[in-house]
Amino acid sequence: MGKRGPREKQEPIWIEAASLATPAAHPFYERLNKLLEKRGFDRFTGEACRKFYSRTGRPGLPPGIYFRLLLVGYFEGIDSERGIAWRAADSFALRSFLGYELHQPTADHTTISRTRRLIDVETHRSVFTWVLGMLPEEGLLKGNTVAIDGTTLEANAALRSIVRRDNGTGYEEFLTGLAKESGIETPTREQLAKLDRKRPKKGSNDDWVHPQDPDAQITKMKDGRTHLAHKAEHAVDLETGAVVAVTLQPATAGDTNTVCETLAECGEHIREVAVDTSADPEETVNPEGPAELVLDKGYHSNDVLLVLKEVGVRAYCSEPDRGRRKWAAKEEEQRAVYQNRRRIRGERGKRLLRQRGERVERSFAHLYETGAMRRTHLRRHENIIKRLLIHASAFNLGLVMRKACGHGTPRSFGDAAQACIVALRILCCLLRRAAWAELLQTQ
Repeated sequence: MGKRGPREKQEPIWIEAASLATPAAHPFYERLNKLLEKRGFDRFTGEACRKFYSRTGRPGLPPGIYFRLLLVGYFEGIDSERGIAWRAADSFALRSFLGYELHQPTADHTTISRTRRLIDVETHRSVFTWVLGMLPEEGLLKGNTVAIDGTTLEANAALRSIVRRDNGTGYEEFLTGLAKESGIETPTREQLAKLDRKRPKKGSNDDWVHPQDPDAQITKMKDGRTHLAHKAEHAVDLETGAVVAVTLQPATAGDTNTVCETLAECGEHIREVAVDTSADPEETVNPEGPAELVLDKGYHSNDVLLVLKEVGVRAYCSEPDRGRRKWAAKEEEQRAVYQNRRRIRGERGKRLLRQRGERVERSFAHLYETGAMRRTHLRRHENIIKRLLIHASAFNLGLVMRKACGHGTPRSFGDAAQACIVALRILCCLLRRAAWAELLQTQ
């Protein structure tokens, strides 16, 4: 016997079309596609993105497929565009959802990234508003009582890469210069670490910036770690749980400074999707925008309560314990604070504050934990907010799907099917045991 290598396989020249495997569509994605096609999703996105495409050159990624790819990021819990591209190429079900045939190559991550940079933020926001417009017809948007809260997102930037704003010096180079000024000519890493621990205000955003992501700021995360981060703020309809607005802010921006922008965007979206007054009252959106706003104690301030009172929005804002306060020459602020205090101490106020903790935190969990966007893989606010808007659109689509078929994500659809199989197995086992017991009794 001689030594032979593995036998080379000769591929056939011709393949019959009937012998090709057909992609099996996932029931969830199949129903979602029918919903989008019924509403004219591809026609709307094609018209909205027409100005960004040229008639010459290589054909680009169709807008309908591009936005579906970003929806897949939420439903499959994929954080990066590279991961979305790989998953789309690997899954027959996603190929069917995206409209690719088996012989067609799917979009790679560079094509997705280039298309995202090509389409502006306003077009992404129009897609978010379009999806939001589907909710009133299903009774999933009221727009009367809204809650606002924020959370931190880890930036795609490392602290060791930050540089000085004044001269561009790196962090380690800056510490080495300080050590030499203090008399240490050749400092070791231990000496640099010891010197760094003793410095006050060593992580000031006024002095340091990341060269590739200047929008990221040094801040403390929810788990206590210090990292470069961004701040996402949600406006959620308390009656239905729908995300009405998403804004992206600097991580160190105070809640009292960002709430007005989020509220204004929330009111604009609600007015855009408000149905006419002749519709069913149970499905009518408040055309004037939110009438009540529920906030946690981080948003409590005299200025915020006074502004909300002036624009005609009733505030239900938790009040921190500040002790006895002095109201000299602040009659309007005092009146606004006392009115808010009276509202949050009532039964309705307590119920709304409990709902705020439930509905807003649920949106954070779905978008950033199971939706895998707690850490961003993009840089600069202009790019990140595009992904966040479509991510929130997928969350709202999940509400529509949950009402239509009982499941808001393909994972919950699969879990329900698995639970049914387990229940049937248990039932068969119980019936078999009952049959054996009856047989033994007859003998």
